[in-house]
Amino acid sequence: MSLVDLVMPKLGESIMEATILKWHKKAGDKVAQDETILDIATDKVDSEVPSTAEGTIAEILFNENDVVPIGTVIARINTEGGSIAATPQATASAASKPEYEEAKVVEDIPYQPAATNAAPANTAGPRFYSPLVLNIAQSEGISMSELENIPGTGLDGRVSKKDILNYVAGKAVSHQPTAISQPATVVETPNQQVVVASSQPAPANYSGNVEIIEMDRMRKLIAKHMVDSKHTSPHVTSFAECDVTNLVLWREKVKKDFEKREGEKITFTPLFVEAIVKCLKKYPWLSSSVDGDKIIVKKDLNIGMATALPSGNLIVPVIKNADQLNLVGLTKQVNGLANAARTGKLKPDDTTGGTFTLTNVGTFGSIMGTPIINQPQVAIMAVGAIKKRPMVIETAQGDTIGIRHMMYISLSYDHRVIDGALGSTFLNAVSKELENFDGNRSI
Repeated sequence: MSLVDLVMPKLGESIMEATILKWHKKAGDKVAQDETILDIATDKVDSEVPSTAEGTIAEILFNENDVVPIGTVIARINTEGGSIAATPQATASAASKPEYEEAKVVEDIPYQPAATNAAPANTAGPRFYSPLVLNIAQSEGISMSELENIPGTGLDGRVSKKDILNYVAGKAVSHQPTAISQPATVVETPNQQVVVASSQPAPANYSGNVEIIEMDRMRKLIAKHMVDSKHTSPHVTSFAECDVTNLVLWREKVKKDFEKREGEKITFTPLFVEAIVKCLKKYPWLSSSVDGDKIIVKKDLNIGMATALPSGNLIVPVIKNADQLNLVGLTKQVNGLANAARTGKLKPDDTTGGTFTLTNVGTFGSIMGTPIINQPQVAIMAVGAIKKRPMVIETAQGDTIGIRHMMYISLSYDHRVIDGALGSTFLNAVSKELENFDGNRSI
């Protein structure tokens, strides 16, 4: 029998592990080369893992919801054909049991204190928690502050599944003698009341006519990233007003010829990205990150563009080396990444490596916004809706009033690195780039 190992693929430069969401095959199933075998997820994006060979699934080595390091063998494929009896697999016993089985067996595991040489928690920034660890913590009623104090033995001090299960087991052992299964009761005496508290937290009580919606996995990750960003970076937001009349009229004039020639619709986004890139070259600190007391200035200008998904969630695909692309190249990248995001075809590497982010809140009608920094970046720009307004126009012959296409732009920046002077100067530079757009530019 010839077996081929299927390994957890590399999912981007900074991603070291992934969570198995769903197996599409089981042991004994036939599989074609490049056929999807399982779905996986990282803290960046969901992805499909195809088969690297044609044959029959001989063995599946991990459960759904398991967090697996990159490069680990997750299944084996028999390439010699013929039927193989389904071998016991990690997912077989889960069919008739609850999804979270581990929490029911940890009572038999004796608590072992963390080894003194365990990797310390990474205190340089917010800790990363895999979806499985967060799921266990939620199921066991472990708060985020309590989770922060659990020693981690994983990469960079991360809390692994083993760490949190040992912690849960320790809590079960230490609390067992005093566990109270009865509801809280009040014993009254002539002079005092003695309250016996229940060990179970009181269920949340929502008054009125409400609908309770459980957050999906991506929404939980977004929520965590936003809170972590606010805890990491002292946010400051500056605003500017742009007269983008020349840009609007130029796009209106060329968009049909552009689409006919290039096969792509030109939106405002590549024009905004082009202006941002020009200004980042003048003010490189806006494309940086913070490592302790060091400022890491990024020479590769990779621009993230916040994109709304059909589910209502948000994802930020990245235009790599945006400074090396002309307007046609930027347009193709913007349209390609946006379409891939909306159809669920983004690759993990498409969302990594960003050095600066643009978000277009005007798409949804907002005239301005105060965006939250996409860590570990230090700045993010929001552009609002373009509106016609009467404005004072200064000319050599005197001032006059005319109808102009106006837009607000805002910049949120990390005050540890970017002071108000630099942030406002950069914002004003982008505004001037947009205002001075060449209306006679050729495509």
